[in-house]
Amino acid sequence: QVQRVESGGGLVQAGGSLRLSCAASGRTFSWYTMGWFRQAPGKEREFVASISWNGGTTTYADAVKGRFTISRDNAKNTLYLQMNSLKPEDTAVYYCNELPLATRPQWGQGTQVTVSS
Repeated sequence: QVQRVESGGGLVQAGGSLRLSCAASGRTFSWYTMGWFRQAPGKEREFVASISWNGGTTTYADAVKGRFTISRDNAKNTLYLQMNSLKPEDTAVYYCNELPLATRPQWGQGTQVTVSS
């Protein structure tokens, strides 16, 4: 059973920064491409960013490109998302998961990010 625990969310003013963490256990973390996703109220869950197993390749959704940075520490089985220049539209619950997503992906509890204008 894979466990993912997201943390680091909070309330921040527009223009501020947050750093999210995702602690993974139950599977060899370093084998997998990892991704961050988010779900805003009343909207579908959407892709935010991904990082290859060794950190050599990263991809970002257009909405966050240039503002967010994904990284990982395989020794700590932890995934990170540094979020700068936050906007109210970044408000959402943020989740991590392995990529590609399973047919019926399991999700952690997520971490709430709220950006006030």
